[in-house]
Amino acid sequence: MFETGSMDPVATAFESQRDRLRAVAYRMLGSHADAEDVVQEAWLRLSRQEAAAIENLAGWLTTVVGRISLDILRSRRARPEASYDDRLPELVVTLDDAPAPDEDAVLADSVGLALLVVLESLRPSERLAFVLHDLFAVPFDEIGRILGKSTDAAKMLASRARRKVQATERPTGAGREQREVASAFLAAARGGDFQGLLRVLDPEVRLTLDTPGGVVVTLGATKVAAGAQLAAGAATLGRAALINGLPGIISWREDGTPLSVLAFTVTDGRITAITAVVDPAKLAQMNLPDPA
Repeated sequence: MFETGSMDPVATAFESQRDRLRAVAYRMLGSHADAEDVVQEAWLRLSRQEAAAIENLAGWLTTVVGRISLDILRSRRARPEASYDDRLPELVVTLDDAPAPDEDAVLADSVGLALLVVLESLRPSERLAFVLHDLFAVPFDEIGRILGKSTDAAKMLASRARRKVQATERPTGAGREQREVASAFLAAARGGDFQGLLRVLDPEVRLTLDTPGGVVVTLGATKVAAGAQLAAGAATLGRAALINGLPGIISWREDGTPLSVLAFTVTDGRITAITAVVDPAKLAQMNLPDPA
């Protein structure tokens, strides 16, 4: 990490922006470690500039952080299968056929996961436009310059992203349609219906899998559907559940040990993201119900 000296006005000014820049990078990348790296790189770039010539330091730094984050997101899309050190948010599991003991608390917990999951499902340009404008009030003309697009194009990207986010803003209220899509996914996986899986999966669906070796991300309906067919063969019992307020499924092996917990983000009738925990150690720590 960089060190700021009390007599260095540039370092002091940067330090005053550090928390905000880290928040921007985290919303963009979903990784605290990557966000710290981006902030450090922004500091290095600033140290190579003539700071006195920068009229709006906050804006300049936001632009730099946005561009670095965008490059990382695009790199991830080119290499969709990657492992991340960050742990997934803690999942709160309740059966879909019974009210939660503290429904308000579950809904509050679901907001963070739902937003994180849906942001991960956005394209890099959509994510940048939404995060910078809707979460940090960066003007569209500045966003357009980061993306190399017009102001109107930046507005359209943010609007498209906003619709996807709003579709999951109140996951417990979406109700029957989301549950039906999740059930269709489970039925197709158990039945070995590859085409049925493709029908309920968005072409750019993102699977975030928490495994004993770390968090692994897979992109694309074909890869996710193939993996779902393989995983379904090991499960003998399953129950519908709400996972942090999102429609989900708990699966068990024949001996009653938990196999997986899946949470689905459904947008416009298709699954755009799946968060799955298959790490036995983490499953054992979760307060899961008994198999039906």
